Amino acid sequence: MSTAHNSAKPGDIAKTVLMPGDPLRAKFIADTFLKDAVLFNKVRNMFGYTGTYNGRPVSVMGSGMGIPSISLYAHELYSIYGVENIVRIGSTGTYKEDINVYDTILVTGSYSDSSFAKCMCGDESSYMYPDPELNEKLRRAAAKLNIPLREGVIWSSDVFYYDDKMLASSLETAQNKNLIAAEMESFGLFAVAKNLGKKAACLLTVSDNIITHVETTHEERQLKLIDMMKIALEATGE
Repeated sequence: MSTAHNSAKPGDIAKTVLMPGDPLRAKFIADTFLKDAVLFNKVRNMFGYTGTYNGRPVSVMGSGMGIPSISLYAHELYSIYGVENIVRIGSTGTYKEDINVYDTILVTGSYSDSSFAKCMCGDESSYMYPDPELNEKLRRAAAKLNIPLREGVIWSSDVFYYDDKMLASSLETAQNKNLIAAEMESFGLFAVAKNLGKKAACLLTVSDNIITHVETTHEERQLKLIDMMKIALEATGE
């Protein structure tokens, strides 16, 4: 049952998978939070682990950067390995002055001008959405842990580095559509889940403010992402 991108065998992967973009972050979660974690994939160094959290099986695997990368891994997890739930946990830049670095965002919708969903399955929607039930589990987990959540629709972009003209256009689009933050993966994940009848959600930690230009370092982000990780892990028991 292994693929060209994943060497896992049947039964190696739990029904719920947490997906950070960085495979080393997947290793950090496994080393820090999971009991008896076992490495099930290292193809292309896209590390995946399965262990238990509070006695419940859970897997964590890197997704890589961008819609094409996460959609490839998500499709295989859902369609080949029997995964039911994927929670993306990543970093984001916010468009809102009142949202601070290190705040945790629960994504309620993902806008994109990407052609991915149209090319994949003919879906021309500009918005993709997480599973409501999975989002509610994340809300309850955050409340139990006393961690505040910001919620809203985000921009899932194919582009990280815009030229000056298109950057100005993107900021105008974000304002007009009331998008609260930007990242590069959730639209693809939600589209794959929708197409396959599976569940997906996305939690993000704010790493920088696009408007005020306040930023964090890579080292700071690594430490401050823990709130988001705890929420996602706690929700696996709901």
